[in-house]
Amino acid sequence: MTKERSMATTKRLPAPQDAAQYQLGDITLVRGEGIRAWDAEGREFLDCVSGTFNLLLGHNHPEVMAAVREQTERLVFASSSFQTEPTNRVIQELAAISPPNLTRVNLRSSGGSTANEGAIKMAQLHTGRRDVIVPFRAHLGQSLATASLNGTTKMRAPFPHRYPGGLHVPGPYCFRCFYRQTPETCGMLCVERIEDFITYASSGSVACVVIEPISGAGGNIVPPDGYLQELRRFCDEREIVLIFDEIQTGLGRTGQMFAADHFGVQPHMMTLAKGLTGSGLPMAAILTEERMADWDRSLHSFTYGSHTLSAAAALATLEIVQRPGFLENVRASGDVLLGRLRDLQKDNPVIGDVRGVGLMLGVELVEPDGSKAVARAHAYQRSLQDHGILTRVSEHGEGSTIELRPPLILTPADAHMVADRFGEALEGIA
Repeated sequence: MTKERSMATTKRLPAPQDAAQYQLGDITLVRGEGIRAWDAEGREFLDCVSGTFNLLLGHNHPEVMAAVREQTERLVFASSSFQTEPTNRVIQELAAISPPNLTRVNLRSSGGSTANEGAIKMAQLHTGRRDVIVPFRAHLGQSLATASLNGTTKMRAPFPHRYPGGLHVPGPYCFRCFYRQTPETCGMLCVERIEDFITYASSGSVACVVIEPISGAGGNIVPPDGYLQELRRFCDEREIVLIFDEIQTGLGRTGQMFAADHFGVQPHMMTLAKGLTGSGLPMAAILTEERMADWDRSLHSFTYGSHTLSAAAALATLEIVQRPGFLENVRASGDVLLGRLRDLQKDNPVIGDVRGVGLMLGVELVEPDGSKAVARAHAYQRSLQDHGILTRVSEHGEGSTIELRPPLILTPADAHMVADRFGEALEGIA
């Protein structure tokens, strides 16, 4: 054996953590079923973030898995130059259940970032304008363009060059109002003052507003009554395209099929991803009005967009979420969990606010002076993990809100169990 050969066979490979390009958590998950996941040591966790907010029906939903297995026996992949039965049916289903003005469906994206980019491209092409208005704290995605448009400096600062034309404006964060107002007296300044940002901070050429009806990573911010209606009016008057990023809120998360339905507002466009396939396969969609659908398909197309296996999973998911009683369960379980968490708030001043709709909830922690309690939020997250609850901290770890997005199959009894553990975990950090 040569010296070179001997050295090659004895080379020490790095541990998985050392080889990773980012910091991994200290838990190795090995199995999941429904709302539960287990680690390599056999510990059980209630997954209150649904994977990465994408396991709408929980881990390994049997009907979704069966649909995928069946599709693998027929056709695993087809170029988007061709039609397939599953993708055609997904398009038809989404058009049927979406707000009535959204009649066209584009499935050529493979994730939320590219869906949001595609919607922006469509708006720019349709209007002939450039700028994109995004609220503070918004999260549009992780590609260079969407990271440039995200509403937090953390996502933009590391990169020397970024996509131009992002115009960031205060969002409807009533608990920490930028204008120091209350919903009862503010006169919806967070919409009215957008005009000032356009006049003094934009290029003067605004194509669209992209907003999560309820912010996801930004702290589970629920807008006050009337905000989205006023934003739609503002956009209509200026011929600006209003895009709802429903990547987290869509397909039942709020207890209605879409947040647009919950708030009674029809956007001009809508993006979907994450939970569209129910149990973890990648797929994204752009829903749009007819007037914005006439463009060359080569302008926005990805190899794994409209993937055939993902389409089969999406069909099973769309059928399940439309079953009688499904959304009623989301609302009932969400009401239980929201009520129990607000009961905890009464006796624990470290909890400054509990907010949410359906099974999209947030618990914001505060310091005694009312400021953000970022360190306490991380301590609470660790305590929750020790009590078998998986959660996330808002603003990519820089916020103070514990984010909860359990699978939509959570029952009221499960919600009580989650709330019990929230109370037990709180004792260690209060």
